[in-house]
Amino acid sequence: MTGHVVLVTGGNRGIGHAIAKRFAAAGHQVAITSRSGTADDANDLLVVQADVTNTESVDAAVTEIEEKLGPVQVLVSNAGITKDGLVLRMSDDDFIDVLDANLTGGFRVAKRVSKGMMKARWGRMIFISSIVGLGGQAGQANYAASKAGLIGMAKSLAKEFASRNITANVVCPGPIETDMLLALTDDQRDAMLSVVPAGRLGQRDEIAAAVEFLASESAGYITGTVLPVDGGYSMG
Repeated sequence: MTGHVVLVTGGNRGIGHAIAKRFAAAGHQVAITSRSGTADDANDLLVVQADVTNTESVDAAVTEIEEKLGPVQVLVSNAGITKDGLVLRMSDDDFIDVLDANLTGGFRVAKRVSKGMMKARWGRMIFISSIVGLGGQAGQANYAASKAGLIGMAKSLAKEFASRNITANVVCPGPIETDMLLALTDDQRDAMLSVVPAGRLGQRDEIAAAVEFLASESAGYITGTVLPVDGGYSMG
């Protein structure tokens, strides 16, 4: 599969950037969004400014991508934020802001790109959730709710769009070697790894590989599924 137009939201860093670079290396035309409109190591990427919490910003970003690359055929909805805190200390704004960026933002982008996919009668939507959305996490009620919400939304989209050959799936990363995890203390990382059967942190490109498969022609009969990439963490 080469030559598709791919959009990765929040593709300027971390897991999103690894996904974007993997698609670009495979010969696709890849656009990424970031709030600033900038990104490092973006020579083979179209970088577009977008705020997924604003419908007009999303529309303008997708319009720019359509004008420069063509209609979006593969959406990787990755943009998101965290505002962690225990429930008793979490403000309404902190809860609402995370849901707006992580869940409603995913809805805004999916709704906008679905128009071109419906017309073409082909498309792939992959939403980046988290194992926190499957099992919860103390101090992350807002984040867990937003990531769990993505699963329900993706399953609904899968049913709505199935007749048009558009799939919608979810990838749930486990503990991945990112800047956030590397900032933890050795004791914190050891505690996390103690519950991962694989005994190690995952790599960003392992998430990218799963996403690439779900976007392929070979995955055309897979829709509405949730794929944990977590070293066995979510087995229970």
